[in-house]
Amino acid sequence: MFLEDEFATERLRVRRVAISFLIAFTAFFASIMMTAGLVSVARAEEAAAPKATQLAGLVRPNDVNSGSLLFPSKDPGFFIEAPRLKTDVEMDVSGPVARVKVTQRFQNPSKGWVEGTYVFPLPENSAVDELKMQIGDRFIEGQIKPRQEAHEIYEQAKAEGKKAALLEQQRPNIFTNQVANIGPGETIVVQIEYQQAVHQSGGEFSLRFPMVVAPRYNPAPVVQTVEFNNGAGFAVPTDPVPNRDKIEAPVLDPRENAKINPVALTVNLKAGFPLGDVKSAFHDVDIKQDGDQNRVISLKGESVPADKDFELTWKAAPGKTPSAGLFREVLDGKTYLLAFVTPPATPDASAAPLKREVIFVIDNSGSMSGESIAQAKESLALAISKLGADDRFNVIRFDDTMTDYFGGLVGATPDNREKAIAYVRGLTADGGTEMLPALEDALRNQGSVANGALRQVVFLTDGAIGNEQQLFMEITNNRSDARVFTIGIGSAPNSYFMTKAAELGRGTFTHIGSTDQVATRMGELFAKLQNPAMTDIAATFEDTQASDITPNPMPDLYTGEPVVLTAELPTGKPAGKLQITGKTGAQPWRVEMDIANAADGKGLSKLWARRKIDDLEARAYERQDPAALDKDVETIAMAHHLVSRVTSLVAIDVTPSRPDGQPATSTRLPLNLPDGWDFDKVMGEPAAPAPAGSAPDHAMAKPQMEFAALANQMAAAPTPAAANLIAQRSASVKLPQTATLADQQIMQGLTMLLAALAAAGGFAIWRRRLRGLVIPGGR
Repeated sequence: MFLEDEFATERLRVRRVAISFLIAFTAFFASIMMTAGLVSVARAEEAAAPKATQLAGLVRPNDVNSGSLLFPSKDPGFFIEAPRLKTDVEMDVSGPVARVKVTQRFQNPSKGWVEGTYVFPLPENSAVDELKMQIGDRFIEGQIKPRQEAHEIYEQAKAEGKKAALLEQQRPNIFTNQVANIGPGETIVVQIEYQQAVHQSGGEFSLRFPMVVAPRYNPAPVVQTVEFNNGAGFAVPTDPVPNRDKIEAPVLDPRENAKINPVALTVNLKAGFPLGDVKSAFHDVDIKQDGDQNRVISLKGESVPADKDFELTWKAAPGKTPSAGLFREVLDGKTYLLAFVTPPATPDASAAPLKREVIFVIDNSGSMSGESIAQAKESLALAISKLGADDRFNVIRFDDTMTDYFGGLVGATPDNREKAIAYVRGLTADGGTEMLPALEDALRNQGSVANGALRQVVFLTDGAIGNEQQLFMEITNNRSDARVFTIGIGSAPNSYFMTKAAELGRGTFTHIGSTDQVATRMGELFAKLQNPAMTDIAATFEDTQASDITPNPMPDLYTGEPVVLTAELPTGKPAGKLQITGKTGAQPWRVEMDIANAADGKGLSKLWARRKIDDLEARAYERQDPAALDKDVETIAMAHHLVSRVTSLVAIDVTPSRPDGQPATSTRLPLNLPDGWDFDKVMGEPAAPAPAGSAPDHAMAKPQMEFAALANQMAAAPTPAAANLIAQRSASVKLPQTATLADQQIMQGLTMLLAALAAAGGFAIWRRRLRGLVIPGGR
């Protein structure tokens, strides 16, 4: 009996040894295969890279960041960038309001039908209300619809082979435009119009036009809340970037591709007051004077590559800076007001300097490489050097990791300042943009309310993220008594995130687009940081009841910043006065403006609606019923014909299609341009016929050869229905993932390491057991 038990035990040991050996061998083999797989992937990518760059316009996910119309290519995962013949931007500024018209012309160089997807940036406060399109001999004008309905209309028209376009908002400053059934060789002209308010601060007025959709870092989905509401017993992760596939667009590598996307831009400036300096910060411009209040500004050289934002600033002539303004628009029986007033600077000279606790947060992720990190480091070093002896401070840096340099607040002694500046100057830019942990540390773990110091969080970043709502919620929920100041770095920061974060944090947004602006812009910020804010700002109407005032609540203000508000008044003739109040410390301030003296303005209703929607969206987390919030946003957007998160512009054929059986020819037939359309600048002058016997124009021949080469790479279809199937196949290939591959490489490395360790451990166990193995009768 004893021998039988011993034999069973030894047999079990043999079985365990065999299993251990099998596990070890499998793990070892898996590690080898994974290594080989990674090498093969790397080689495949290296082999694909030259192929992708042989032709301008053949791009991969994570390859393009400027506004571009993309066609599917024959190679899955690659896209053809539509040849862009010209982009024209016309900005009409009338006092505090700008009306902007963006017109672009593309071409389908293939002999088949295609569907294109266009991704483009607009200002974060833009009220987009017009979409017009010419595709071949079709003229299409967009109509506002609820988002889902617009999508269904577009898909139905696309399936029926009709010309169609769908304009959707993915962020308040990122839009996509899908264009269905673009025919062989057709030219596509897209025109978008929007309204925006002119920005002003410190007596300077400014206007920005974004030319680039900066790549966004989109954190991987995380489980924030667990809800078992599907009856299946499983919960799914909450994605912090729910529409990541919509805001990610391909980006051309400037080392391998010439700069593309030529843009011509003109600003017709009617300031409404005598003008002083008018400047363009990042582009060379020609300025023509038309009286003392008007200027016409245009880019030198007719066009520039779309690789950085355009910014125009202007000031009043000395002594002529307006301190207040009141404008009105009457529409459908309602009156809309736009008011601004700059409170006087009233510093208390007898007051002791405020003690401050300043937490500097600097972004050193990969998107900040190059000029951006240089600007950020110079700005932060200057800010640290300006700290007072009684201040306390800390520096937090982040990419896809985070470092709390001092491990908490320290005194701003000369030694600590020098250490921090040296640390900052040694930073390099690399990795992903995991902003949330750094923000959480700055708001939750730094400083104390009890000591009475003024807590300030200064954020230096390009804001290239896709999970803005996560950050907004963190600021709102955990800001406490701190104020958040954002500094947008680089030529194309995410101004939507930067502006809204500062507003929710009761701070300000400062943009630095070049090293030349560091001293001036940081100097303006220091004046705000070192002086108390004007708080408790409120607006009321005397003798009339405003149905709504935006923004709500009114934000705090700093030195040189005006109170800017819009209001919707009920029907009837408005009367009475607008009263604005606030206080600096204990000192009250008040101003009154007579509504009867308001000047006429255009587009104010759309500005009010845009800001009203922003107010609702910014506090979405406070609403218990998301459907009710969506309905409120939809009601306002539909009433004012605006694109929003829940409404879209959809455009279907408005001219007859070519009759069935009628052969298509290359003849260019004259067409009447629909009323209100403006394509002359884009279409350009027709080329004169070449004289008989003249040599070919090589400058024109080269683009035609490039178009032919592009056409050979496109996944064009012989019919609209087939093009629809190709579009569905391409839709499964995600557009640009802007996060770095650091996290993926780390996980791959850990997996390989674990596999190797498992293999080594398994072999060790097998050897030990083999040495100790004794089988009865087997001596």
